[in-house]
Amino acid sequence: MIALTLAEVAEAVGGTLHGADPAAVVSSSVEHDSRKLTPGSLFVAIVGERVDGHEFAGRAVEAGAVAVLATRQLDVPTVLVADVQTALGKLARAVVDRSTAAVVALTGSAGKTSTKDLIAQLLARRGETVFPPGSMNNEIGHPMTALRVEPSTEHLVMEMGARHKGDIAYLCGITPPLVGAVLNIGTAHLGEFGSKAGIAEAKGELVEALPAGGTAILNADDPLVKAMAARTRAKVLFFGESPSADVRATDVHLDDAGRPRFTLTTPAGSAPVSLRLYGEHHVSNALAAAAVAVALGMSVDDIAAALGGAEALSRWRMEVVERADGVTVVNDAYNANPESMRAALRALANMAGRGPERRRTFAVLGEMRELGEDSLDEHDAIGRLAVRLDVTKLVAVGGRDAACMELGARNEGSWGEESVLVSDADAAVELLRGQLRPGDVVLVKASRSVGLERVAEALLADGAAQ
Repeated sequence: MIALTLAEVAEAVGGTLHGADPAAVVSSSVEHDSRKLTPGSLFVAIVGERVDGHEFAGRAVEAGAVAVLATRQLDVPTVLVADVQTALGKLARAVVDRSTAAVVALTGSAGKTSTKDLIAQLLARRGETVFPPGSMNNEIGHPMTALRVEPSTEHLVMEMGARHKGDIAYLCGITPPLVGAVLNIGTAHLGEFGSKAGIAEAKGELVEALPAGGTAILNADDPLVKAMAARTRAKVLFFGESPSADVRATDVHLDDAGRPRFTLTTPAGSAPVSLRLYGEHHVSNALAAAAVAVALGMSVDDIAAALGGAEALSRWRMEVVERADGVTVVNDAYNANPESMRAALRALANMAGRGPERRRTFAVLGEMRELGEDSLDEHDAIGRLAVRLDVTKLVAVGGRDAACMELGARNEGSWGEESVLVSDADAAVELLRGQLRPGDVVLVKASRSVGLERVAEALLADGAAQ
């Protein structure tokens, strides 16, 4: 991180020092996990549902922390504040203000983490780039990522999530973006926002935060996102497959493994792209990343080469592993909403191949959470889509919503044994163990709280034990 004295830390967060040397320097990192502390760190005493960070203050200082950011006086050097979370955001803003890094922020209903990883890999070719591992996109993870910025950092890539109106505006206040991308407006968190228009209102806070000299990256294929052009004073760059998009894809197709191929066209020229990622939905993600790179001055040839070399960095997002016996496990269990569920099913269908060599496919799908009153209809539609895509067997996992998904499959076609409802991950694993054979492809996907990654992990463990 950018080094700060404790006096500067206290000033930035509006806190007071107790038992601390104002000249002591926070030089290594800011951590809320005492196990990660190194000499020169600042420990943040966050009070969680099960653990109170204040109880680890002594251990933190023994590990090398110069002080503890806390809400009560302790027997160690302390920066005392009224609210640790608010103070953490203020501290991150102070570090970002001392940095010359270009801040890139993105949001959307689906594909945020995959697109963030693509953007980071593109920009890393041009200079040191800081970005969050996984989905650290909330009020704690966001500032913790920003605090990793160093004097040599050239790009800071931030993923922004929202559960309430004002969340993204708050995060933009911590890391004011120069480039802001809105990927799509779907039904994730529909139960929280009430409508897609409500979701668009919240996501659009990102483009409203952009300066006049910045760039808004907007999806030309999504009417709700495209309309955000009227909400920003920044330059607008559209991406998508629409002929009107500034950064677009043509000649889109999938190879035999289900990986996208397309021609990338930008205002500065065109180049062929072959992605290593699985699923046609990654075309839109790649275009958004390419548009960010265009806004920051990368050439089309460099962008195409970087996209072709980019890998999936975050776990459980279309993570494809082939067992020794030829069974392919696609672990996409990190999260799910109707849009990402449809994309994953289409990817599964493409991975099956065609003709007499077509592989059997199993879709192990758990419930999609936070869909509000549309939940039953959305689960029914996913079950029906599995039939239309000729998935060999749907294994719906869970309670009422999962039952609706399985019923949708039955109502769509005379499947009989081709769809089944099971209660939990363990039941799904037992069923699959009795039915899988070499060459099969298994997709595992559900909302994060369902925990279906256990199915994929068990199947892969079975393969390793063979």
